[in-house]
Amino acid sequence: MRETVLLLVAIPLLIPALAAGPAAGPGEQARPSPRRPVHTYSIVARDARTGQLGVAVQSHWFQVGTIVPWAEAGVGAVATQSFVDPSYGPRGLQLMRGGVPAPEALRRLVEADDGRDVRQVAMVDADGRVAAWTGARCIAAAGHVEGDGFSVQANLMANERVWPAMAKAFVASEGQPLAERLLAALEAAEAEGGDVRGRQSAALVVVRAQTTGEPWKDRLVDLRVDDSPRPLEELRRLLRLHRAYESMNAGDEALAAGDAARALELYGAAADLAPEIVEIPFWQAVTLADTGRLAEALPIFRRVFAAEDRWRGILGRLPASGLLAQEKVDAILEATQ
Repeated sequence: MRETVLLLVAIPLLIPALAAGPAAGPGEQARPSPRRPVHTYSIVARDARTGQLGVAVQSHWFQVGTIVPWAEAGVGAVATQSFVDPSYGPRGLQLMRGGVPAPEALRRLVEADDGRDVRQVAMVDADGRVAAWTGARCIAAAGHVEGDGFSVQANLMANERVWPAMAKAFVASEGQPLAERLLAALEAAEAEGGDVRGRQSAALVVVRAQTTGEPWKDRLVDLRVDDSPRPLEELRRLLRLHRAYESMNAGDEALAAGDAARALELYGAAADLAPEIVEIPFWQAVTLADTGRLAEALPIFRRVFAAEDRWRGILGRLPASGLLAQEKVDAILEATQ
């Protein structure tokens, strides 16, 4: 792994050079870029096993997920931070989409940016090539580590141990799903002190190795915590719920394909992951009842109705939509009085 470390004196916000954005191209008028101090730590990575691409970030800045992380299936992932120029995200993806490797894409954008000294940017492309840049005037402690298919980067940190800890955690979590590995890297950063200002928001994005041609299917994980005193704890909770609903959705697909046994297995896994979500066991019980396993369904219905009585009324609406026979609904309601 290649490591870059900068221990610098904090710089004031009102430095004229900070306003400079990427240099204008032919026929373009030079324009300033916002001086948003989105100091943070982040990771971009490609999963060697699945080819999935991802980016994750945590910062003491509101809604960091709207600024820092960028990813596109079959193309790459970008993190743009420090005195941030968000255009590195879409421009970097555009270059990589056109076949430009991540190192060359980043080189071109940095070279054209008059504010490069206060930028911190990392990119990974669909082939796992990575590149990172930490400007000489990013606020200390700042630096990055490039590894095999990933880069971790941080600025305005409590100490220079933060980003090496991220790299170590990501490598150590090999074999887990990419989203869990990205989150492990963020948690390792926080354990070493993280952002010297504290914590406020976080985001996690994972996309497919190749585009499906249907954008709504290309984002496998897309989670954000916009404002929280414990954003990583909340992000971990959201990822758990995401896995639960992912299993539930797979159960729906199995049921639609006529595989009720597999559907029930997936619904059960979802319920185990998120026992606080009453709706998950409700649909598990509906599937049991619909497949002739009423005796197994009734205890689940009783627990659901005891938790939230509204599900009795919802059950009564299912026959009109062809989801459960009226006689079965009547039997369930009578047995659970």
